[in-house]
Amino acid sequence: MIKGLTEAGIGRTGGLEHFIELAAKYGFGAVDTGGGALEALIAGRGLEGARDYLREKGVRIGAIGLPVQWRTTEEEFRNGLARLAKDAAAAAALGCTACNTYVLPSTDHNAAHFMALATRRLRTCAQILAAYGIRLGLEFVGPHHLRTQWKNPFIWDLKSTLDWIDAINERNVGLLFDAFHWYTNELAIDDILRLTPEQIVHVHINDARPVPVSEVRDNDRLYPGEGVIDLAGFLRALNQIGYKGVIAQEILTTKPPEGEPEALVKKSADAYRKVYAAAGLE
Repeated sequence: MIKGLTEAGIGRTGGLEHFIELAAKYGFGAVDTGGGALEALIAGRGLEGARDYLREKGVRIGAIGLPVQWRTTEEEFRNGLARLAKDAAAAAALGCTACNTYVLPSTDHNAAHFMALATRRLRTCAQILAAYGIRLGLEFVGPHHLRTQWKNPFIWDLKSTLDWIDAINERNVGLLFDAFHWYTNELAIDDILRLTPEQIVHVHINDARPVPVSEVRDNDRLYPGEGVIDLAGFLRALNQIGYKGVIAQEILTTKPPEGEPEALVKKSADAYRKVYAAAGLE
């Protein structure tokens, strides 16, 4: 499983190339970014130059974020589709095969109507991505405080997300599986073992404070190995089912992380060594 980074928990790295340099220096094999940053990399180096640069550094593009606003108006949604096609083209040209979005667990919309709209919209996004050989990962969001943040409950658990993926009915749609949301749903190792690697598009890793699960805050995460999530079991289970993709760190915090990005990348590398060793994977 490939160790990866997002900028969450690292801070502003001064651009994609510097982010890639830091990832390579500290043993990471992937970075997550946006389609615009990939287009800039290609514009600056040329397509073959960008590919050569990634090969030289031994770093792949793990995933891009879904740029389409699928949660609001139809006009906003449709206006984002051209951007999605551009991002997908840049990602595919550099070998990236994953695009992710999160699903909030409550909504101010009528939930049934929102489900109908969201299913159609995400199906459309998946179809565009499929033309470029890219999969769409849906991330269920587990923390309890967000389940009542808006008026009506929506999806926050693994089973409902898998059922929704079936309803979207596009072969390139799967899970963005986050350790934090696995934990806040109080899921078990067996829940991971029941998955197949084909159901997982991308993985996030992070840790949680030692407070009751119902009090865990989404934007108050810790670095791997600093908290109470059974990350060794999480990683062992993913390895056991045959997942070979990226495990990307995502540390959401209430304030920007303290310290220089390089120090935080090093801290992240140390955290990965700790939890991978505990899982018997180092």
